[in-house]
Amino acid sequence: MIVADTSVWIDYVNGVDAPHTALLDYELGHSRIITGDLIMTEFLQGFRNEKDYQAAKEIMDTLEYHDFVGKEIALLAAQNFRKLRRGGVTVHKTIDVIIATFCIENDFALLHNDRDFDPMEAMLGLQVRR
Repeated sequence: MIVADTSVWIDYVNGVDAPHTALLDYELGHSRIITGDLIMTEFLQGFRNEKDYQAAKEIMDTLEYHDFVGKEIALLAAQNFRKLRRGGVTVHKTIDVIIATFCIENDFALLHNDRDFDPMEAMLGLQVRR
């Protein structure tokens, strides 16, 4: 099971030909893809056209859904944010730390196209699919 980050979904629906979109395309037919509240919000909020929004929502509706944020994950994400900052890493988006923490705690690999996750892999043990 893997979590596909918003960065991958955006590239995927925009037809970007890249290793991360090819892997997502493969995994959609061969693996369980996890999505959740944060990724759905980030991904779906970008659609201006109602038809495109509905098509993207239908894709999200076919995936295994999890709530990414709860008290436990929120507290652990805050600790992870602090650990990264102590290690000299400037976190640009708190939401990425929450997604990474959810993946770490649930032993899910993350498929992404966002350099902000790289220090989370190195310093927090985030599993990444490439």
